Amino acid sequence: MADIKVPVFSESVSEGTLLTWHKKPGDALRRGEVIAEIETDKVVLEVTAQQDGVLQSVLKNEGDTVLSEEVLGTVGEAGSAPAATPAPAADQAAGPVANEVSAGGTASQPDTNIPGANPAERREDLSPAVRKVVVENNLNPAQIPATGPKGNITKADAVGAIGSASAANASAAASAPAATPAPTPAPATTIPSGPRTEQRVPMTRIRQRISERLKEVQNTAAILTTFNEVNMQPAMDLRKKYQDQFVAKHGTKLGFMSLFVRAATEALKAFPVVNASVDGKDIIYHGFYDIGIAVASERGLVVPILRDTDTMSLAGIEKEIAGFAQKAKNGKLTMEDMTGGTFSITNGGTFGSMMSTPIINSPQSAILGMHNIIERPIAQNGQVVIAPMMYLALSYDHRIIDGKEAVQFLVMIKNLLEDPARMLLEL
Repeated sequence: MADIKVPVFSESVSEGTLLTWHKKPGDALRRGEVIAEIETDKVVLEVTAQQDGVLQSVLKNEGDTVLSEEVLGTVGEAGSAPAATPAPAADQAAGPVANEVSAGGTASQPDTNIPGANPAERREDLSPAVRKVVVENNLNPAQIPATGPKGNITKADAVGAIGSASAANASAAASAPAATPAPTPAPATTIPSGPRTEQRVPMTRIRQRISERLKEVQNTAAILTTFNEVNMQPAMDLRKKYQDQFVAKHGTKLGFMSLFVRAATEALKAFPVVNASVDGKDIIYHGFYDIGIAVASERGLVVPILRDTDTMSLAGIEKEIAGFAQKAKNGKLTMEDMTGGTFSITNGGTFGSMMSTPIINSPQSAILGMHNIIERPIAQNGQVVIAPMMYLALSYDHRIIDGKEAVQFLVMIKNLLEDPARMLLEL
């Protein structure tokens, strides 16, 4: 018999939320197989089996708060009987009462005759996260199909029950257990139908942390934004001319982001204060260039870090960014991927944004915002021409970066992109 423990959290993470059990008591496990997932305020961590065997018991339910190295359950040798087993399928199909079988095996029916009382407030088998959703949305636990490993109601079950008809009027089919939940259940995003409906969904830990960090930087930094525009025609011509050769040699496409990373790196070399950070009354100048690339994921905005961009090739940058995007999509980004960074780039143009004022990613002092490329008439060599133009935005901490430096930094990026050969010649 061996314990299944929560992975060791980093120093900046105090606790997490058990998102999903991928196994239930009695299921066979193979070494390295993912058993459960835990969400922290930074990433989603996977709990893997450390040996072959059988899941004997689970001590924490989905939605429960867990601490570093806390015991989640136990695993025993293959062939051993589980310490706890989920409710039989036949009982689950019988209806809501069967879904409320307690760990001791006794079915409990909440007393619904007390006026104004929510049955969830008297249910000791509900986790705090589940009880919060149930009470705030006035749900009856007896009417929520349970999919937890012990026949318990998970947070995903409770969220999914919001807006559904009451069990008194529902059919037996509607009260049958739901299908196995997705590996990382996300809150519902569609508001229930009906007149003037509302839906309350708890923030995920990652979303809470994003909110805290962004508000913190607004309260502490003197944020100012300067704008410019860049003619993307030279960069587009470069891509068109060398794209096929680039793909044949490097196995990846040449995108705009690698050009922006290279241009930003050269500008950071020229203006070290933009690459610096504030620590109390000190300015820390960094002698390296670690650029964060904002990536949208289902759980919110994440910013994985490209390390030592001054030593990376365009192909290396493209491959690294593609890898981050795939890891973000699959929820596989690690704390190491998102720790550190001296400067950030965000591309709102991917979603059609024409102009924005990005918020600095603390403790960095500046962030570059890319936007949509729009064909617009411009004056060029005394004539009006149509060119693919992009607005650029640089938000910076005015406590240490003066307007002159910010403007010159952004102008340098503009000049490098409008004449890409300058980056190769370091001009």
